[in-house]
Amino acid sequence: MKPRPPTLREKRRYLLVRIAPPSNVVEPRELYLAILEALSSLHGDTTVAKVQMAVVKATGEYAIVRCTRGWEALVTGAMSTVTAVNGNRVALRTLAVSGTILALQKRMAGSGGGGPERTCDLMYREKWYQAYYYSGEKVDLIEKGFKSQELLFLTTEDLEEL
Repeated sequence: MKPRPPTLREKRRYLLVRIAPPSNVVEPRELYLAILEALSSLHGDTTVAKVQMAVVKATGEYAIVRCTRGWEALVTGAMSTVTAVNGNRVALRTLAVSGTILALQKRMAGSGGGGPERTCDLMYREKWYQAYYYSGEKVDLIEKGFKSQELLFLTTEDLEEL
């Protein structure tokens, strides 16, 4: 059987997703299951079958998610409802949509890696946190302690008001 010519193949779109906080290590399979569950609960199994969603790559704080062209908005909406992956609290933010993985990889390489510029210990609301300062005035606070950890996402302006 001959493969289909490119003009007859089903078109796909790739979504570049930022995983916050970047300190969480997310396995591609676990991320896929979390997004699939959110997509299924919001739109049903029939729609999930039409979307043909897959996690192509998940490294560090970025992931690339594939879907069928025309269904990007549903996948983006479902990803915004994901609050935990494998028990770890995360937030998924869609940064870009493209027709090729190469374009998204170039965008990831141009972002400077996205790691924190500096870290320090900080007392906030009478609790000790590990503060991760990023470019763009973004600050992640991760509560120190063994149990009942709390994640806070603040800006440097929020910390100046204290």
